[in-house]
Amino acid sequence: MRTAIASLALVTIALGGTAAANSELPIDRPANRFAAELLDTHNAERESFGAPPLQWNPKLAREAQEWAQRLASEGRMRHASNDERGGAGENLWMGSAGAYPARFMVGAFIDEKQHFRAGTFPHISQTGNWRDVGHYTQVVWPDTRELGCAVARNQNDDFLVCRYWPAGNTYGVEIRRLAAR
Repeated sequence: MRTAIASLALVTIALGGTAAANSELPIDRPANRFAAELLDTHNAERESFGAPPLQWNPKLAREAQEWAQRLASEGRMRHASNDERGGAGENLWMGSAGAYPARFMVGAFIDEKQHFRAGTFPHISQTGNWRDVGHYTQVVWPDTRELGCAVARNQNDDFLVCRYWPAGNTYGVEIRRLAAR
């Protein structure tokens, strides 16, 4: 079995303007069980961190699906540009086709919390490199409110794309564990 890989979008420097993600109101629950498990896994970690729960955004999920399909057709992981993402945050994951449940995929992002330390971004990692915790901090970023994820498969691999609005990992913003709700 091949190993799973996670990748993180470039950091957000400025959030100004309105995002395409906001043109469709989020809903509480996604339509299918797999997507619901992606949302539930995110929200369980956010609850333990003290961040408010995310709401499912179907527009973000559709955009994530388009990007996941592109990655699957190319057979490689790469981030969409900030313009292609409409300013949304993005976490990527890739692993052997059909081998991993949703909670494992998101769990790869969450596993980075072992290196997290509270601080002002980008000084948030015990290793000294914010990229070692960037997936995790996007999952728990307190100002993020909406999530849309999708998976596409090619002959060998599944490609998960999660989009977040507003994006996290913003330079100069403090992130710290809050009291659990």
